[in-house]
Amino acid sequence: MSKDYADLHDPNAEYTMRELSAETMGVAASRGSKRDVEITDIQTTMIDGNFPWTLVRVYTDAGITGTGEAYWGAGVPELIERMTPMIIGENPLDIDRLYEHLIQKMSGEGTIEGVTVTAIAGIEVALHDLAGKILQVPAYQLLGGKYRDAMRVYCDCHTEADADPEACAIEAERVVEELGYDALKFDLDVSSGLEKDRANRHLRPGEIRHKVDIVEAVSERVKDRADVAFDCHWTFSGGSAKRLADAIEKYDVWWLEDPVPPENLAVQESVTDSTVTPIAAGENRYRVTEQRRLIEDQAVDIVAPDLPKVGGMRETRKIADVANQYYIPVAMHNVSSPIATVAATHVGAAIPNALAVEYHSYELGWWEDLVEESVIEDGYITVPEAPGLGVTLDMDTVAAHMVEGETLFDEV
Repeated sequence: MSKDYADLHDPNAEYTMRELSAETMGVAASRGSKRDVEITDIQTTMIDGNFPWTLVRVYTDAGITGTGEAYWGAGVPELIERMTPMIIGENPLDIDRLYEHLIQKMSGEGTIEGVTVTAIAGIEVALHDLAGKILQVPAYQLLGGKYRDAMRVYCDCHTEADADPEACAIEAERVVEELGYDALKFDLDVSSGLEKDRANRHLRPGEIRHKVDIVEAVSERVKDRADVAFDCHWTFSGGSAKRLADAIEKYDVWWLEDPVPPENLAVQESVTDSTVTPIAAGENRYRVTEQRRLIEDQAVDIVAPDLPKVGGMRETRKIADVANQYYIPVAMHNVSSPIATVAATHVGAAIPNALAVEYHSYELGWWEDLVEESVIEDGYITVPEAPGLGVTLDMDTVAAHMVEGETLFDEV
């Protein structure tokens, strides 16, 4: 056994394995121990975007910070403030341990699903950014390396007349030709003007024809220039969802998303089994424990977790691993700022079965200004090679778009 190898396994040796690794990469060279980094604070700032984005920043005594994002939801900043004392003084490199620690400590508030999971996810994303900076590696490397250098982005599209098939077709062509996207999504839970009672979830024949008209108009307009998915936002009954899925089978639909409410998995499975139209769901299920049921029952053709909602980067990776055992691809739902969008990109790079990451803010002119780096180009995000997430908040833009009453992060 070589002396170097022996030293790494000797608790009395001058360097531990992690210390030697950190020294090799020149990290915190002025500190006595390269692993001796402690969390000193966690702060949040909420941004008034097209959704209220909750940005999270983790501070350390090494002067290095990590930035994350939690899914929007009432009470998330307060939950993060409550959790802060639970990990003050902890080592930010122990991401898995800290995640499980918060899950356990906050179990009384509910850590199977809901805003507590979302709040923990915001911290977890920030820890990946922070650990990557400490170790001087991009976040995807912390997840096992990468399968691809760029992540495909699908653009969630809207018009002033979402229910007008021709307006949708015109917008689809504009987004493809002018903005450079080759993957799109449109809503189908729009009013046809024929509804009698939307509360009963039943689609009348004329309503189905109206939705088919939207699918046909968009699909025929873009043809092979773009893949197009359609979102139902959990609106329809099982029978209506089956009839709608059947009616659009002849079109090249990328997927039909959330056609039925999320609570009853048996109905979801029945709809998926009834059609060759690909069915996607998963946005409203938390952590791998809930997503696993969708996957193992093969109730979806495509699973669609939302990273800052479902539990964070490693939890999304776990979901993708289970999905991969059933040969199910992953299309990440995403309504986030550039922070969680890039976090999803790192996860997408690190899993074999990634299809795309959603982009929901193309109508918001300052979305990309929140960070100093360019994010989306020609419908793709190049996977950052800089340490951590590889994006830097532009504090002037953050300050300009904070929710009223919010406070800007402390400087490092």
